[in-house]
Amino acid sequence: MDRRAFIRDIAGGLALAAAPLPALAAREKPPMPGERSTYSRGELLDSGHRFFGNVSRGLAMTMEEAFRRWGEPDGYILGQEGSGAFFGGLRYGEGQLYRARGRGQRVFWQGPSLGFDVGGEGARNMMLVYNLRGVPDLYKRFLEVDGSAYFIAGFGLTAARADDTVIVPIRSGVGLRLGVSLGYLKFTEAPTWNPF
Repeated sequence: MDRRAFIRDIAGGLALAAAPLPALAAREKPPMPGERSTYSRGELLDSGHRFFGNVSRGLAMTMEEAFRRWGEPDGYILGQEGSGAFFGGLRYGEGQLYRARGRGQRVFWQGPSLGFDVGGEGARNMMLVYNLRGVPDLYKRFLEVDGSAYFIAGFGLTAARADDTVIVPIRSGVGLRLGVSLGYLKFTEAPTWNPF
């Protein structure tokens, strides 16, 4: 079984709705003077409502906290992931990166975790991206502290950082998961089973 099929099976079997990712136009031209370089709360809420569906009330509250802490992002990722842990854990995901300046691009992520964390989940993600100068700056390890408490369904927000770039995953997960862990997300251009 390849990694993409594995992620689809886990996330599809556990995630809430299997609606396709929204078709958003990628911007290919450099910004004109006066053109916006970030996404507004309204734009992201609209995209999130289409992506997450019936859990969008939780999305609005979670996104409000992200905007309060970090402001308007210059990009975001919509995708899905599967993860599991028994004190040590693994996470695999894939999605589409949308940038306020630049073209959209398919990205993959994976990573290990270690902590007091037990269970498994499938999640749909909206990751807000801050201070991303270019897509190559995404392909590194982002340190993340994650706390999860899912029993059937849940909604959560974390933050992962590498240098000046901050990734804020907003996850709507389904499964059974409880705990707190320390790990990282490693973004890649192509899928890989190697989480390190």
